[in-house]
Amino acid sequence: MLSQYSIHSILFLDIETVPQYASFNEVPEAWKHLWERKAGSLLRNREDETPESIYERAGIYAEFGKIVCISCGIVQGSAGQRKMIMKSFYGSDERQLLQAFSEMLQKFSANEQKYLCAHNGKEFDFPYLCRRMLINEVPIPLLLNTAGKKPWEVNHLDTMELWKFGDFKSYTTLNLLAHALGVPTPKDDIDGSMVADVFYKEQQVERIVTYCQKDVVTVAQIFLRMNGEPLISEQNIEYK
Repeated sequence: MLSQYSIHSILFLDIETVPQYASFNEVPEAWKHLWERKAGSLLRNREDETPESIYERAGIYAEFGKIVCISCGIVQGSAGQRKMIMKSFYGSDERQLLQAFSEMLQKFSANEQKYLCAHNGKEFDFPYLCRRMLINEVPIPLLLNTAGKKPWEVNHLDTMELWKFGDFKSYTTLNLLAHALGVPTPKDDIDGSMVADVFYKEQQVERIVTYCQKDVVTVAQIFLRMNGEPLISEQNIEYK
């Protein structure tokens, strides 16, 4: 199904995002008004909610959120002897982690055709990264930037899109797809809805990194499964 793509040419990735501020009370007045306007479109027919009560959702919008972790991985070795090398960029200084990721991506794609792959990456991860880089005045690497490119010139792969098989109405979570395909999903102590609290209240970014890395591994395993290849064993996954 995916034999036209060399597994060695793909960088698998995932990002974790949080609202710009720990609570709605900390948001500057100008931004509060902007969020209230945005929230207005989200709160139609929901009288039990307010812009303040749904501020935790601000992290999914690049204008109101920020990236606190980018995890990525590459697959090495031949079929049956695969191993995966993981690396993460994380912390409270978004500009710094974006700069480091941008530099790594430029080196990764310097000499040959490379691809990026994420679950729902075309709708979320890839555009979010570009928007936050632009806001932080970080150069957007050519591999990530789609501006001015024709569709066939964009080297972005998306496991959710691959699973759709042209059905644009379908939305399938990473966890559901992994279970459907028989791909083991590592158990973790947090989920996406808890990331902001873990970052701001508990200040345990390492837990977020672990959660993000596990999602990257799952994306890579799903890609291998879709290509009819054996999965990578846990002992062959190296975290840096």
